Amino acid sequence: MIFSPDAGGVYRARKMAKYLEAPLGFIDKRRPGPNVSEVVNVIGKVRDKTIVIVDDMIDTGGTIAQAAQAIMDLGARAVYAACTHPVFSGRAPEVLRNSSIRDFFVTDTIPLQEPIARTTVISVAALLAEAIMRVHEDLSVSKLFE
Repeated sequence: MIFSPDAGGVYRARKMAKYLEAPLGFIDKRRPGPNVSEVVNVIGKVRDKTIVIVDDMIDTGGTIAQAAQAIMDLGARAVYAACTHPVFSGRAPEVLRNSSIRDFFVTDTIPLQEPIARTTVISVAALLAEAIMRVHEDLSVSKLFE
């Protein structure tokens, strides 16, 4: 099951869920203060499912760690996390190491300041090279981003 850690990321998660032909869920959260989030509801049936939370960026790690714990508390089998930009600022490495997230999948759009165990880094070099070549050769790039 593909999950968004917040309502703002549902569009991204929906596209991935559709591509993978997987069910979709999301976390209903609120922000009582800056860089502070609170899970209000888990939208989707997670019991006995393997969950992948997808996000554009993990910064402090609090939102995704709380989302993973809320999902696990409802009986999920396992929770994984995937993001494009692994900022991992402040206490994020500690927060993520101590989270219930089994593995992290991140791209190399920015360098990891402090690598975290259980993290797989996926290179975007081929994608960028293809986009540059297509622009240079005046070929269509629309197929790259579908």
